[in-house]
Amino acid sequence: MTYLRETPWDKRNFNINTYELTDTSEKALQETNENKGHYTLKVSPLENPKPFLQHGFYYVDTLIEPICKKENLTIFDASGISISKTYDRDAILEIAAEAFVHGRFHRDFNIPDSMADKRYMNWVNDLLDAEKIIALKYGNDTAGFYGFDKDKVLLLGIREEYRSRGLAKAYTSLACREQLKAGYDELRTSISAANVASLNLFYNLGFRLKNTIDVYHKLRW
Repeated sequence: MTYLRETPWDKRNFNINTYELTDTSEKALQETNENKGHYTLKVSPLENPKPFLQHGFYYVDTLIEPICKKENLTIFDASGISISKTYDRDAILEIAAEAFVHGRFHRDFNIPDSMADKRYMNWVNDLLDAEKIIALKYGNDTAGFYGFDKDKVLLLGIREEYRSRGLAKAYTSLACREQLKAGYDELRTSISAANVASLNLFYNLGFRLKNTIDVYHKLRW
């Protein structure tokens, strides 16, 4: 029996084997000492971290996981904005290149920022290929994008010149409403505790805390 789940979407970015550990038992932790690679462990904040710290894991992030029921979504509006599933792919990728600084891999001191950036760029490319991106438009300009998968809100990126203009709530609420048209009763997302702006944004839209997860990494060459 193995307690390691391969994560090929990360392996392609870091050029080493990557895994998610599915259990915190001593047997599972011991398995991470027998294979080279990069490991992710997600646990309840109430779980005693001493065993995995002793096995070389280190804390990188806390993920807040809020949900929003359909009837609780607050819709905001702003002049000149719209959303679209038709867009310039290069414009989306240009925004993605500057948008992500709060990810757990950016906080991992063993991962160079360039590799963390590559991971998010590849993720956006995957979502573009799967047609799971909504463009955020200001007039005819692409001001940002919204990434989703089924009932999950995955990514939100806004071009720097459109930030701090009170547009994020309107863009995101419209995209959430569009996502709900697929028949979901609620939406969920995952936000780094360090990303206070996003936490406030989704709270204003009607999202409420459902769960919290601590994330640990381990690198064994």
